[in-house]
Amino acid sequence: VTWDEYSLKINGKRLMVFSGEIHPFRNPVQSLHLDVLQKIKSMGFNAVSFYVHWGLIEPKRGDISFEGFRDLQPFFDAAQKAGLYVIARPGPYINAETAGGGLPGWGTYTPGLWRTDNASYVEAYQPYIKAVGQAIAKNQITNGGPVILVQVENEYSGFWPPYTEDFDYEAQLLKDFRDAGIVVPTTTNDAWPGGHFTSVDIYGYDSYPNGFDCANPFKWAPDAVPEYFWDAHQEWNPEDPNAVYEFQGGAPDGWGGAGYDLCSALTGPEFERVFYKNQYALSTTIFNLYMTFGGTNWGGIAHPGVYTSYDYGAAISESRILRKKYYEIKLQANFLAVSSAYLTTKPQNIYNTQGSFTANPALKTTQTLDVFGNKTGFYIVRQADASSFETQSYKLTVPTSIGTIEVPTLGGSLTLSGKDSKVHVVDYAAGSTTLVYSTGEIFTWATIDGQDNIFLYGNEGELHETAFLLPDASGTQSSARVVSGSGNIKQQYLPGGALAIQYTTTGQTVIQIGSKLRIFILDRATAYQFWVLHPPSQGRFASYNTKNPIIVKGGYLLRTASISGSNLAISGDLNSTATFEIIAPTASSRTVTFNGKKLDTKRTSYGTLIASRAPRLPDVKLPVLESLAWKVANSLPEISSDYSDEKWTIADLETTFNEWIWGTPHVLFSSPYGYHTGNMLWRAHFTAMGQETGFYTNMSGGLAFGYSMWLDDTFIGSWAGDAPHDTYNQTLKFPSALMAGSYHIITILLDHMGVEQNWAGASDWFRIPRGVLNYSFEGSPSTNVTVWKLTGNLGGESYADRTRGPLNEGGLYAERQGWHLPGFDDSKWAGGKPTEGITKPGVAFYRTTFDLSIPHGVDYPLAFAFTNSTTKSHFRAKLYVNGYQFGRYANHIGPQTVFPVPQGILDYNGRNTLAVSLWAADAGGAKVDSLNLVLQQKVETSFGTVVNAPAPGWTKRPNAY
Repeated sequence: VTWDEYSLKINGKRLMVFSGEIHPFRNPVQSLHLDVLQKIKSMGFNAVSFYVHWGLIEPKRGDISFEGFRDLQPFFDAAQKAGLYVIARPGPYINAETAGGGLPGWGTYTPGLWRTDNASYVEAYQPYIKAVGQAIAKNQITNGGPVILVQVENEYSGFWPPYTEDFDYEAQLLKDFRDAGIVVPTTTNDAWPGGHFTSVDIYGYDSYPNGFDCANPFKWAPDAVPEYFWDAHQEWNPEDPNAVYEFQGGAPDGWGGAGYDLCSALTGPEFERVFYKNQYALSTTIFNLYMTFGGTNWGGIAHPGVYTSYDYGAAISESRILRKKYYEIKLQANFLAVSSAYLTTKPQNIYNTQGSFTANPALKTTQTLDVFGNKTGFYIVRQADASSFETQSYKLTVPTSIGTIEVPTLGGSLTLSGKDSKVHVVDYAAGSTTLVYSTGEIFTWATIDGQDNIFLYGNEGELHETAFLLPDASGTQSSARVVSGSGNIKQQYLPGGALAIQYTTTGQTVIQIGSKLRIFILDRATAYQFWVLHPPSQGRFASYNTKNPIIVKGGYLLRTASISGSNLAISGDLNSTATFEIIAPTASSRTVTFNGKKLDTKRTSYGTLIASRAPRLPDVKLPVLESLAWKVANSLPEISSDYSDEKWTIADLETTFNEWIWGTPHVLFSSPYGYHTGNMLWRAHFTAMGQETGFYTNMSGGLAFGYSMWLDDTFIGSWAGDAPHDTYNQTLKFPSALMAGSYHIITILLDHMGVEQNWAGASDWFRIPRGVLNYSFEGSPSTNVTVWKLTGNLGGESYADRTRGPLNEGGLYAERQGWHLPGFDDSKWAGGKPTEGITKPGVAFYRTTFDLSIPHGVDYPLAFAFTNSTTKSHFRAKLYVNGYQFGRYANHIGPQTVFPVPQGILDYNGRNTLAVSLWAADAGGAKVDSLNLVLQQKVETSFGTVVNAPAPGWTKRPNAY
């Protein structure tokens, strides 16, 4: 892997790195990685970027584990099979809306500031970096693997005063990565182009220009499109490619938020057209979209700012469904993949764009020119006011190889809709054909059987014009003729010998010019239907072939193409009847199969193949959850008079390395005692003095947390929680006076929403405590708690379930006992359903089982859907599927009510165990209005077998309490 000021090079060949972000740890079904990666490959991408979460790999200091879903090798193997290069981003800090920002919980009580060269921190991260670095190193391209770049740290850009950028820390980290065997170029992602950590090989930056206000998705600032990035690039690393390691591909959504459908609208096709094309105007040749597939914050992966879904509004939804924005970015990625001239471009007029080349001050046009070769020009036109919805008319005046031309030359004007942008090319080579200019945008081109096939598109009904220099050696002038479609064209030869064609983009029109050029004129919706597939070559990097493409129209998703002799085999997914049109070499497509079955193809008058295929989408019968036999048990025995907390952790620390201030005699934060995730319980033992009338607490749990409290077995109140509060203080009244000398226990159940991130370097944000910050007895300030005890997940950092990992379980009694696991014997439990609920505050735990029988060859994503409560009661519920926690629901906060659970967690051909915890926070109890298993989409797929994630069943836990 080498590079220069223009682009990355693989084995000496320039590469436009078009990458999508995906986090393997947010999908614990290892066999599903290939599905997502093939979908990314089919977008025209050639790379994928991923994070590694240190806290999952080393949840207990010195206990480094790549077991189960944490094993990175299946992801590397899947990327290589899909034909995607890999950008590895192992931290040690990652942010990513994850618990601790990737830092392990034990870091909260380890001395010294983290993300500095503090010796304590360096000693803490080095074993992890050595281990993960070695796992990555053996998968570098130099060792035959897919890894081409390795990011060091993450957004090391902001610093907690008085600290600033720590160059010694950066140097130490780089050394540690190299010592682990990393030889490919190192990178970092500055949070903005601010010149931080430029000592890496290829510096880059992040950009989220449309912000995260998902509730107002169509409200853009007039100046939202960034214009200074090229100057910053020239200031900080002009000798390297312009690299954006995170560009906005969606938006995170928090508790009480708008929901991810609106986040998708915020960053939808219009956003992609305007903001991504602006980056192309800046000659960006390393471009990673965060996120392209978000996945799920299952278990306790989330930090408090987000909920269970990490859908992100990305091009591929949490359920692996393709959104409309997927098809839009497919147009752009495929264009850049065949535009070699783009890889040696530089922008020419960054601050002189308004009215340039159009004489319309309402438009901005950037001229980006290839400084080598044939001097290809890329003219990116957009609205000067990014917030505008108005349509603008313009003519484009550009210098070409045959002189300066005002386009269109054949009459009329070009138009640009509001919230739109276009890439017009000049002197663009497509095989042996040169486009002197084209206002119709290029999707792709390919030379097949000696003929150049060029695919041009625009919005429905738009006027466009393209001029061609033709590869006709006879010296005669060929004319264009419409061979398919109803589109009308104008044509005229220009001085200099170029044939100009004017057309309207409506549906599909095919134009033939001589015997060497075929042009497909498409509207945008039709262009979305086309796929570019590359049959594999030979060897370990066979799937990275970029030569001899097959172009196919039709299908929800096309994954692969392969050629064997005269047979062309295409694989893909269908959600409705597909009418295929295939542009492929005649000799290798005499027979064509789709998903292994022969297609009945016919040759069109202009030489392509057409065929149709109806999908097999059998109906399936899903269980009606309400009709199942449910069992229920009390999951809060801790408030019973006969419950013993003898095995609980005694909270007796008087000091901690955590600098956050507390007001209690002993430290009552959970993390110093090894508890970092999920529901937690505290018990305060005291002897009454007779004047106590209530109990004051200041509790901390993170955004949207809640807690409930009991005096002995009597409920005294809750803080049900809301979206903005991460702490809450109140005094809860005792029901009656306490007798002097009487012995009592106060029990507190708290919802720990995750360890905070630590975005700023040299800060202590991830040490913000969870637990009791302060307490006192109302009416008797001198009353002492004789002992505080607490518990979280069984074993704390020495977690019980090595397969599902350290963040899957919290501290509920049911979790500590393993009631959520398959095979637990609940035969002695009483019958009861979540929809019946409980009539008093507390925690009920429900279990049931059901069978699924979903045929192979289909992709039917399923989800569990709660009905938003019609009552005013407040409750929290957790959803466990075959032992995996895949839902965290707060009925009064939201917004999430539908919880996708992937195949592989759900056994699609076997028995499944479903468990629900119901925490009623009000005196009158609570119930779930409804809970349903819903089918989200029906698709016939070629993907193959999904291997279930390991789901060990229940065995008695000898140390459970």
